[in-house]
Amino acid sequence: MSGLENYSREARQIEHEIEAKGVILGIDWNNETQVRELARQALDCRLGNVDCEPDEPLDRARLELFGLAQLMLTVMKESAEQDIDTHGGPAWKSFARALWAEHDLRRAGP
Repeated sequence: MSGLENYSREARQIEHEIEAKGVILGIDWNNETQVRELARQALDCRLGNVDCEPDEPLDRARLELFGLAQLMLTVMKESAEQDIDTHGGPAWKSFARALWAEHDLRRAGP
C-alpha cells in the first residue's frame, strides 16, 4: 500500500452502499433477529447454490451486500496494517456483530 488511501472515506462510501442495499432488502439494522438471519444467509451463500444466484433484484442486492461486507473487512484490514483505525457506521456494525455471532455459534457446534 502506498499509504495514500483515504480509509475513512472508503468506509463511509461502503456504509452508504450497505445502507442502500438494506433499504432495498427491507432490513431494519436495529432488528437483531432480522440482521442475524441476513448474517446466516451470508455465511451460507456460495455462488452456484440455488439460494445464491443473482436472478432477481432482491437476490442481486443481497449478493452485493455480502460483497460489500467483504470489502469493508478488506478496508479495515488494510487500514490496520497502516496503523489506522477505521470503522464502519451503524449498519456495518450491526451486520458485523451478527456475522461474528453466527460465526461463533457455528464454531461452537451443536
